[in-house]
Amino acid sequence: MTEVLDRATGRDDRDRLFATAPGAAVDLAVPLGPLTLANPVMPASGCFGPELGPLLPVRELGAVVTKTVFAQRRSGNPSHRLTESALGMLNSVGIPSPGTSRFVHDVLPRYREFGVPVIASVGGLTVDEYWQVADELAGAECAAFEVNVSCPNLEHGGLAIGADPAAVEAVVAGVVARTELPVLVKLTPGVTDIAEIARAAERAGATAVTVSNTFPALAVDVRSRRAVLGNGVGGLSGPAVKPLALRLVWQAASAVDIPVVGCGGISSARDVVEFLIAGATAVQVGTATFTRPYAMAEIVRDLARHCAELGAGAAHELIGTLRA
Repeated sequence: MTEVLDRATGRDDRDRLFATAPGAAVDLAVPLGPLTLANPVMPASGCFGPELGPLLPVRELGAVVTKTVFAQRRSGNPSHRLTESALGMLNSVGIPSPGTSRFVHDVLPRYREFGVPVIASVGGLTVDEYWQVADELAGAECAAFEVNVSCPNLEHGGLAIGADPAAVEAVVAGVVARTELPVLVKLTPGVTDIAEIARAAERAGATAVTVSNTFPALAVDVRSRRAVLGNGVGGLSGPAVKPLALRLVWQAASAVDIPVVGCGGISSARDVVEFLIAGATAVQVGTATFTRPYAMAEIVRDLARHCAELGAGAAHELIGTLRA
């Protein structure tokens, strides 16, 4: 992280962020079903790990979301896995995973050390694998599951499970039947009608839906005339996708009665407020942490001021207030 000295105090960013947070007159707490978060800000799955703990006061976040865990160990996609794009980046990481056993024994305890709710991201390449992961995480000390239905379905030619309402309903219903924890469902944007998929998750008993994952994209190396990413295509994220994500959040929130977690291009407290107004109850921050690992802490500390400037005494008062 680039250290920026405060000329008035001589302190760097880490000193400032790890100092006691200023008291907030605005209530930032938000509900996700039975789970109440101290504030609506959390990392997006895959964009935050315990190794970032020394770079920001994680205790101030509403929750942390783990990287997606599969039943067996996965190494992910070939390099290159990341490349920059205008106002964002493309990734084709391929979701490496240690497998459920190592996750429970070695990885999850490190997330729990932060003292905030831990949401475990559940993956699967088949419908049955999601259920297997849920079974193997039974009893694990986490606050909720986030079912990542953006994974390719090997039973149907690699299409994202999240593109098929029936598959989403089956996956989610199976996970819900296997846990008493809240179940969030992370949706893919690569669908014709996000409302239809959100309703399928709701019918299956989802506590909330996360909208959305990265947008399918391609980067080309003109000299080699090959794709830049080792896997060919990747997922676009960052500020470039924020207007698209906002629309999807608004559509999903208009279609279901369960909370929506907004994700896509969020890098400031103002962005969070926009997502709340569009209908999100909470948000996830991803790409911003790659260039500013402390971004989420800055957002949390600035959020109360933005709410107060809009006349809101609590963050939840802004949810779904977009005017026609």
